[in-house]
Amino acid sequence: MGKMDNKVAIVTGGGKGIGFGIATAFAKEGANLVITGRTIERLQSAKEKLEAYGVTVLPVAADGGDEAQVKEAVRQTIEKFGKIDVLVNNAQVSKSGVLLKDHTKEDFDLAVNSGLYAAFFYMRECYPYLKESKGSVINFASGAGLFGKPGQSSYAASKEGIRGLSRVAATEWGPDGININVVCPLVYTEQLDAWRKEYPDLYEATIKGIPLGRFGDAENDIGRICVFLQSEDASYISGETFTVQGGSGLRP
Repeated sequence: MGKMDNKVAIVTGGGKGIGFGIATAFAKEGANLVITGRTIERLQSAKEKLEAYGVTVLPVAADGGDEAQVKEAVRQTIEKFGKIDVLVNNAQVSKSGVLLKDHTKEDFDLAVNSGLYAAFFYMRECYPYLKESKGSVINFASGAGLFGKPGQSSYAASKEGIRGLSRVAATEWGPDGININVVCPLVYTEQLDAWRKEYPDLYEATIKGIPLGRFGDAENDIGRICVFLQSEDASYISGETFTVQGGSGLRP
């Protein structure tokens, strides 16, 4: 028996990186999954790996910043599974490393559309089904906003917007039995490795601030906290932000 048997979870950006780690943790606990992203080929590859754990996976190509595509992703989820128990808003694109003075409006729009608007669209469209299931929303923010990381202005702005949105939703949706929390991860992924190579000084400054001197693991560190936050054990927790740094544990 898994902790998520018969549950249905949407994981945005579930085809790679942190999203795939979360999806893997969920699959190992028995959850059926909807994974979204922009590249269907990557999602299909992830589907094959995840279904090895005996669950059903629906890949949906969708840009979270496109309202119509989000509506369609949710429609396909209900058509396939008939319910939604967990929503994980993980996907985000930004011009990380570009200083504020060098940002263009297009750079800023990229972060806000793919992060803040995507979280808003998915939350709004999933709300009726989460109300029915007494479900959970797990949104992703970042230490970039909490600690003012250089080169992360648009990313941090989007992520802090998500934190504000989450706190208000936790208040409004609490009476409906929906809990909403935020995770701020520091995880080593392909994207972070590319960032490390492009901005080695920023990378070194970041890792020096991590107590255990390492970044977290997408499945074992981030995926497991997400398993907990959607569980009955965490049903009393809502409107909180958790930072997960290098396996050093949780800091509310």
